[in-house]
Amino acid sequence: MRAVVLAVALLAAPAAPPLVSAPLPERPAEVVAALTRTTAGLEASIDDWQSGPRPGGVAPRVVILWALHQQRLFLALTYDQELGRRAWPLLGHEARETLAARRRLVSLTPPTRLPPSAFRTGPAAPAASLQRWYREAERRFGVDWEVLAAVNFVESGFGRLRSASSAGAQGPMQFVPATWRVYGLGGNVHDPHDAILGAANYLRASGAARDLRRALYAYNHSTRYVDAVVRFAAQMRRDERSYFAYHSWQVFIKTPNGPRRITGP
Repeated sequence: MRAVVLAVALLAAPAAPPLVSAPLPERPAEVVAALTRTTAGLEASIDDWQSGPRPGGVAPRVVILWALHQQRLFLALTYDQELGRRAWPLLGHEARETLAARRRLVSLTPPTRLPPSAFRTGPAAPAASLQRWYREAERRFGVDWEVLAAVNFVESGFGRLRSASSAGAQGPMQFVPATWRVYGLGGNVHDPHDAILGAANYLRASGAARDLRRALYAYNHSTRYVDAVVRFAAQMRRDERSYFAYHSWQVFIKTPNGPRRITGP
């Protein structure tokens, strides 16, 4: 059945991304087919972007729209547990890994009743700039760049979410002040380059080379957090386009009525 869904989806892949508020399908097979088409469109758009004249610039709108639709489909599978359960057998391995990671993160976060205006947001640094800084930190501290990207993704949506946490953690890699004073290398906690180096420094000091999961648990005391970061990092390692896709995702907050987008088009 899954092979049929994938074949039909690929044959019917649209030439342009859906509109921002396009309605989502409701039946499991239709959602999986839409996700397959959307991922194919997103990956093709990323290939065009990265092979074009400005691969290091801001993501083209077509990439942003494909990524947003992909994210909305994953959120539907995350929040509608029955839909997700029925769709699971039809999903490919990579989609399952992303969905599993999203589920773990959503389960960590209680719903908020705060209005969107209560959250400080801003644009993410360009994907190419961040990747250059992750690789610099990897060379210096021995922590894989994909792990640093996954932490940045989970902690702040690559810096889009700029509010301090309830525990007082700050910046794109979410450091509490006391930890930053020890591991921040004298940098600015709100500067993405400095924050990435500080995170790599902290993870190395926490034993990432010997036991990555233990080091990530020291960073954030949750096994669900650790599992999500490891899954996202593995996905980016398998296919670098996943990094550019995740970087183009937006920030959604969890409300009593479901997810609500607070960044993006």
